[in-house]
Amino acid sequence: MGRIVVINNLTLDGVMQAPARPDEDERGGFAHGGWGVPNTDEVMAKAMGARMARDGSLLLGRRTYEDFYEVWPHRTDNPYTEVLNKTQKYVVSTTLSEPLPWQNSTLLKGDAATTVADLKAREDTDIGVLGSGELVRTLVRHDLVDEYVMLIHPLVLGTGHRMFPDEGAPRPLRLVDSVTTTKGVIIATYQRAGDANASHQ
Repeated sequence: MGRIVVINNLTLDGVMQAPARPDEDERGGFAHGGWGVPNTDEVMAKAMGARMARDGSLLLGRRTYEDFYEVWPHRTDNPYTEVLNKTQKYVVSTTLSEPLPWQNSTLLKGDAATTVADLKAREDTDIGVLGSGELVRTLVRHDLVDEYVMLIHPLVLGTGHRMFPDEGAPRPLRLVDSVTTTKGVIIATYQRAGDANASHQ
C-alpha cells in the first residue's frame, strides 16, 4: 500500500496559489505570484533536496503537470531537473490524452478519488503531490492523504486559492517532524493522528 504525501508551500492564512513565479497562476486576478521565493534558503533547499532524492512517484493535477513541464525539463542550473525527469509521474486529468509529453508520465483517467485509491493500493512507496490544489482538496475530502509536508511561510496574503476545502469532517493530525529555516519558514510534517505506526523517514 502506497502513501499519499502532500508537499506544498503555504502562507499563514493557508494560501498555496503561485508561490514560485509572478505569472505562475493569475486566476481570480491573483497579483502576489512568487511570494515564496524571498523565503528560500539553504536549509529549505537541503530539506527539499533530501525528500526529492527518496524513492517514490509523483501525483499531479493537470494544471501543475503542464506548468512543471513548461519549466523544469528545460532547466540545467539545479539538481531537481534530472530527478523530476526520472521520477514516475501520475497525472490526474479528464481532458489530457496519452502519450503525455514528459518522460515517465502516466495518465490517470476517470474519477480522481477512485483512480488515486487504486494507485495507492498497487504502489508500495510514497506518492508525492506537489501543487495541484484542486486534486489535493479532492483527496482530503475522500480521506486519501496520509502525510502533509507543509512549508509554512511567515506571510499573510488575505487572498488567493487555499489548499484545504472549506467543508468536511475534522481531521486530527500529529506533528512528526519540524525544521525552521533561517527565513522563518517552518517545514512541518504531519501524519493522520490515528496512524501511530505510519513510516516516517
